[in-house]
Amino acid sequence: MTIIIDPQGSGIAGNMLIGAFVDLGANANELKEIMEKSANDFGKIEVKFEKVVKHGIDSTYCNVEMLENKDSINYPDFIEKINNLDLDEKVKKTSIKVFERIAKAESKVHGKTLETVHFHEVGASDAVADVIGSIYAYYNLNLDEQKVIGLPIAVGGGRVKTAHGIIPVPAPAVVEILKGAEMIGGPVDSELATPTGTAIYMEICDEIRKFIPMTKAEKVGYGAGKKDFDYPNVLRIIESSDITESDEIDVIETNIDHLTGEEIGYLFDKLLDIGARDVSITPIIMKKNRQGSLLKVISKKENRENIIETIFKETGSLGIRIAPNIHRGVAKREFVKKTVTINDKEYEVTFKIGYVNGEIISKRPEYEDLKRIAEDSRLPLKEIKELIK
Repeated sequence: MTIIIDPQGSGIAGNMLIGAFVDLGANANELKEIMEKSANDFGKIEVKFEKVVKHGIDSTYCNVEMLENKDSINYPDFIEKINNLDLDEKVKKTSIKVFERIAKAESKVHGKTLETVHFHEVGASDAVADVIGSIYAYYNLNLDEQKVIGLPIAVGGGRVKTAHGIIPVPAPAVVEILKGAEMIGGPVDSELATPTGTAIYMEICDEIRKFIPMTKAEKVGYGAGKKDFDYPNVLRIIESSDITESDEIDVIETNIDHLTGEEIGYLFDKLLDIGARDVSITPIIMKKNRQGSLLKVISKKENRENIIETIFKETGSLGIRIAPNIHRGVAKREFVKKTVTINDKEYEVTFKIGYVNGEIISKRPEYEDLKRIAEDSRLPLKEIKELIK
């Protein structure tokens, strides 16, 4: 069974997802109780489900009405409150991942750290209800056991009034959240994709495609949006079977002649971690009789862009060939620990220092420390190497 989330016509919002899930069979009474109870610490709400017809399409509308407003809070305090909720652990864990996507987008847009960013969108009680309600329904329908495919999102257009003033549509946070996904403007002068809806979409979709693949639709759910347009303002979710998958692959190759063995090993592991089907490194002789390596990656097409971007970032070549550094002589070795600061966080790094006749000829940080910092900071290894010299 495969689930297809279709926001091509009217975009996506948390309550639209919930409405579509209920249309597919999620328990509305349980959802109402879970949503109202979970949102209580952030402000009282009332949840109502009703069947509506949106320009000829019978759909389910989830109305989340805010009865109380509370001040926005910072991210750590917000997550602490979510962790204290009486919810199934997998629902709580996935919901926190959704909130983290929104928080990272907000912090990037406003130039703040996760610890200092304050929520306006996600901190509202209705947004909390939307996220937890959507994720609860997702597990209630056992969709975590199915493959979920997302189609391109219609984001609308024009401008919208927010806590930060009037901003263009799609909102900056939405653009950040949808990095790597396909979106299209219109078809109306209105906001169609919310940060909450797009963050849920990005978290639960296993794959994003341009078109619906060959499939047999078994069941269709429609979640209604609040606004009325001259076309059906609904989110469609298709439950399907017998999808025919192609077994096409991409073979991605590049010549490398300027990376150390450790850096090539790091790249090898990272490519596998992000979804490469196979990675091979072959010694080759390049022009001018230079020794080098042929990097060959076998990948599914959906991982192509991520793998290519990673190769560019980690090699830094962009097609430019750089001869390797050569160190001469036999040096005395000494190991010295030093504390460095990267992105406002302190790390301890061990440096290997080489001496010849009492003179320092090399001072290099240990690879394992660079790898640990790169993984923790999520920066490319070569950038960490440049920062720590």
